Amino acid sequence: MVELDINREPPSREFLEKHIGADDFLDYVSTRSPVWKERALPKSKKEAIDLMMQNPNLIRRPILIKGSKVVFGFDKEKYAKL
Repeated sequence: MVELDINREPPSREFLEKHIGADDFLDYVSTRSPVWKERALPKSKKEAIDLMMQNPNLIRRPILIKGSKVVFGFDKEKYAKL
């Protein structure tokens, strides 16, 4: 297992574009972040990713990667399926 500090090494835009859904993009952001609470909700996947690129703390953590499967945020059920 590899641990990365997303503040020092945030995921690339390409990674986020590939793994974040166009219709469920709000599921990939940490809405509990104080930074998030100060902003209006993004209206598109592009706007959400732009905000995540500016502030990696908005990305839901942890990000678990196993092969081609990716899970954003702690989710025991999704982890068990991997």
